[in-house]
Amino acid sequence: MQGDASAPDGQVADAVKGNWVDRYAPVATRPYLRLSRADRPIGTWLLLLPCWWGLMLAIFAGDDPRWEDLWIFVGCGMGAWLMRGAGCTWNDITDRNFDGAVERTRSRPIPSGQVTVPGALGWMVAQALVAFCILLTFNWAAIGMGILSLVTVAIYPFAKRFTWWPQVFLGLAFNWGALLAWTAHAGRLEMPAVLLYLAGICWTLFYDTIYAHQDKEDDALIGVKSTARLFGTQTARWLRWFLVGTVSFMGLAVIEAGLPDAPVLAMMIALAGPWAMGWHMLGQLRELDIDDNDKLLMQFRSNRDTGFIPLIFFAAAVLV
Repeated sequence: MQGDASAPDGQVADAVKGNWVDRYAPVATRPYLRLSRADRPIGTWLLLLPCWWGLMLAIFAGDDPRWEDLWIFVGCGMGAWLMRGAGCTWNDITDRNFDGAVERTRSRPIPSGQVTVPGALGWMVAQALVAFCILLTFNWAAIGMGILSLVTVAIYPFAKRFTWWPQVFLGLAFNWGALLAWTAHAGRLEMPAVLLYLAGICWTLFYDTIYAHQDKEDDALIGVKSTARLFGTQTARWLRWFLVGTVSFMGLAVIEAGLPDAPVLAMMIALAGPWAMGWHMLGQLRELDIDDNDKLLMQFRSNRDTGFIPLIFFAAAVLV
């Protein structure tokens, strides 16, 4: 999928063709929605799913579902959409010169001239303020966790300039919701949430290394670092370790959350979540071709399903 700054009606090169933004959104709003990646929803799912993991595992640990959990569930969904949009806007502001030099990204709203930098800054602040209003409906501990997450969001776009491991910083930002949602339910941060967070970081290293292989040639020309460039032909070997880390940390999170009182059947169902997730990741690994950009993008997008797998098992364990 090739980038083209002159794409019809300002469409972004790596967006799904015929997406709702390009087809139905008012014309004046399209550049800003594209800036928020509303035409590429996979990132919202990847940010949201760890939130829902954390909430479900917290309910499983305490065996105390409450009506307010429904609001935490919905609030995390709205907050993830808004903060993913704000984060992507910040990323595009800081990366505007890089994006203009990379074939896949030069059609994005700022380098293609659809949105000015001041306009993007205003849009970023508006999204963040609405998200903050949602955050204020949670308990004080969760509010503090949400504010602290801004540190990771602010740093991530610069990571590719000073480390070969920017995917770690993306993992720190994208999986923070596991900590926040657990805290929103439990009122405090506990070890199962930390273990779940580490599982999410390993998962991010897995899927974003796959994603980064699309840009490795352009990144090399402009001096941008990534795990894709670092691992090169050894990528599959590294991805296996990230798979193992994801499954192991998530399994430990389930055990830590469920012991000593969880029913045996519920524990078995919850533990099946990371196991099944691992098999889905293994399927991606078996089909990996680091030189086929179309397949790389398809595999990256398939991680929405990867993340739903443990969520379904956690929810089932809660119902037992």
